[in-house]
Amino acid sequence: MRVLLVEDEPKLLKTLSKALKEEGYAVDTAKDGDDGLYKAQFTNYDVIILDIMLPGIDGWEVLNKLRKTKKTPVIFLSAKDTTQDRVRGLDNGADDYLIKPFNLTELFSRVRSVIRRAANEPVPKLTIGPIVLDTLSRTVNVKGKRIPLTGKEYMILEYLAHHHNKVVTRTELYEHVFDDQEDTTSNLLDVHIYNIRKKLDVDFITTRRGHGYSIEG
Repeated sequence: MRVLLVEDEPKLLKTLSKALKEEGYAVDTAKDGDDGLYKAQFTNYDVIILDIMLPGIDGWEVLNKLRKTKKTPVIFLSAKDTTQDRVRGLDNGADDYLIKPFNLTELFSRVRSVIRRAANEPVPKLTIGPIVLDTLSRTVNVKGKRIPLTGKEYMILEYLAHHHNKVVTRTELYEHVFDDQEDTTSNLLDVHIYNIRKKLDVDFITTRRGHGYSIEG
């Protein structure tokens, strides 16, 4: 899953970016509202974590302009802690509002929650055939047996599972699972798909020649 983090405080931006990447997310960053809005409009993110008090246009305006064209889930992450601020954020199209200072565990939980809601998956466990993905523990079980996957392998599998019965193109997978620093011209995706199939040891991911991949069930 690909995340856009819009935050002007350098230390917090670095810390959050690192923590999200360690959770397996592909992360893009922006240090001001203008750059954040540009990236949000021209890249398809699974969730945007957005500060309010930003250089350039503020988070309120970023959200307002974004909602004219896109429904990308947005979590406000702000020191503005009044009830009025929270109500304003939610009423104007934010999907969640978390006040600074915050706990990383809670932030990760909220990220998972808005991604599930966007995919119309109300519960954290996705069951497709013999496969059970637990998005809370980020684990995969096949016929009751825990299958160890790397962070990137898990993210690819979860994205495909959220879009089961649909063909997901290679471009879409690269956009949502890999960040800008990773080489999209390599066979990296093919390697990950091969490893996932080998570890699951079931006929689960179908290749659609010339189109992409799908999970059916």
